[in-house]
Amino acid sequence: MTVRVVVVDDHRMVRSGVRAELAAAADVEVVGEAGDASSAVEVVRRELPDVVLLDVHLPAAAGEAPAPGAGSGGVRVLADCADLLGGEAPVRFLALSVSDAADDVIAVIRRGARGYVTKSISGDELAAAVRRVADGDAVFSPRLAGFVLDAFGAVAGEVAAADDELDRLSAREREVMRLIARGYAYKEVAKELFISVKTVETHVSSVLRKLQLSNRHELTRWAAARRLL
Repeated sequence: MTVRVVVVDDHRMVRSGVRAELAAAADVEVVGEAGDASSAVEVVRRELPDVVLLDVHLPAAAGEAPAPGAGSGGVRVLADCADLLGGEAPVRFLALSVSDAADDVIAVIRRGARGYVTKSISGDELAAAVRRVADGDAVFSPRLAGFVLDAFGAVAGEVAAADDELDRLSAREREVMRLIARGYAYKEVAKELFISVKTVETHVSSVLRKLQLSNRHELTRWAAARRLL
């Protein structure tokens, strides 16, 4: 069975290179590509591929620079396609990035990506990774697998407590909370989430009230202690 793939990267040459490498695999077909988060969501929803090769650092829209923060563009794509991750024919995401930073890896894995490989991977290895992810396996470059396991193992005992507190927040409040805790300005949060600055202010006030915190500095400490950044 042919594995249908969408390639998402903001560099045209990278997309062309990935297409060329995967063309050597008879059972892998690239059915679409995108260069920013907005168009990626459109293509993924239209094509419903088996696997999305997703760059971590993407601009929100064509012509923009990638926003600051761990995996901001890639995280947005995953968030906007969250409803496609389950079901009988799920769309599975494999991060393909030049970055091997722990924050980037953890950010997209927490959002539902099935694996993370760096762009130093060979064409044959990439095709193999695509097949494995399509089959439901998790795939990581060797160095990355270690600290992914460390990160999720370290928080195992804290998950229940953190989940209880996070359950007080809506999905949008959680997104705002994480960006504010990472040091984003209100304007940056508004741009990243496509909402108004006033709406960001409202969400921040609600988050602080629900978590019984006084200011964004306490929020950062709260999030860092629970490894939510």
